[in-house]
Amino acid sequence: MATIDVPNQVSFLEDAEALRKACQGWGTDEKAIISVLGHRNATQRKQIRLAYEELYQEDLIKRLESELSGDFERAVYRWILDPVDRDAVLANVAIRKTSPDHHVIIEISCTRSPEELLAVRRAYQARYKHSLEEDVAAHTQGDIRKLLVALVSAFRYDGEEINARLANSEAKILHDAIKDKEFNHEEIIRILSTRSKMQVLATFNRYRDDQGTSITKNLIGDSGDEFLVALRTAFRCLNDPKKYFEKVLRNSIKRIGTDEDALSRVIVTRAEKDLKEIKELYHKRNSMPLDEAVSKDTSGDYKAFLLTLLGKQD
Repeated sequence: MATIDVPNQVSFLEDAEALRKACQGWGTDEKAIISVLGHRNATQRKQIRLAYEELYQEDLIKRLESELSGDFERAVYRWILDPVDRDAVLANVAIRKTSPDHHVIIEISCTRSPEELLAVRRAYQARYKHSLEEDVAAHTQGDIRKLLVALVSAFRYDGEEINARLANSEAKILHDAIKDKEFNHEEIIRILSTRSKMQVLATFNRYRDDQGTSITKNLIGDSGDEFLVALRTAFRCLNDPKKYFEKVLRNSIKRIGTDEDALSRVIVTRAEKDLKEIKELYHKRNSMPLDEAVSKDTSGDYKAFLLTLLGKQD
């Protein structure tokens, strides 16, 4: 369930006017920006952008970029974009880093629905005049390239039906490849990138029943092996996305120096989906509410904005 608190009735014109007022004068009224945008869903935010442009012949996103700064600006920028555009931007930034963030590409590929991923690929093409697959391939090589291109290109069946016999046979294929440490086996990539999520889950469950442990616990090797790390990420995203996101949040907060990029990414992308359940899981695993952990590790307008998205009352 979502965590954001959205009012029943919204005037897009009044919201646009309030944002314009917040950006005028000597200083920016960050609290006013948070009070509007932090309580609007994706559809409403789009209507506010359109109303703002019609009223003032100005792009609201560009105006906010010029008014805000630092982690707060990046979080607001990600939030105000349409979700598929946001994922396209996240993917492009991840790909073009000197050391690409493979986990962000895997996260988008494996935790979005087939239709959402297809929409992200369309948005990416429209924004960058390249396909997502093309750019992933251009910035990776070897086994990582094979895995990532297969995952971003996927258009899985999205139904509930599963084939138990297929789950049995593919659990054995995975076991044989993992036992022989053939982690880059083409069959592992094929199963991860083509089967429906329900079918993959049935295969993972069969593997656990047969072997007495989860697949990720058997993916043991050199901690510096990029491909193995990527493979584990794909398994975790497909197996239990909420558990995966809780771990990303935990790691972003517990490391020396908060990883604001990961913290913002998870809160912004999940606030309208399943952040409530992720919060509950975080509290259970860390004996501390996520709101409290975020409050301790962040400050200022950035902190206020994240706490608003987490559902904390003003």
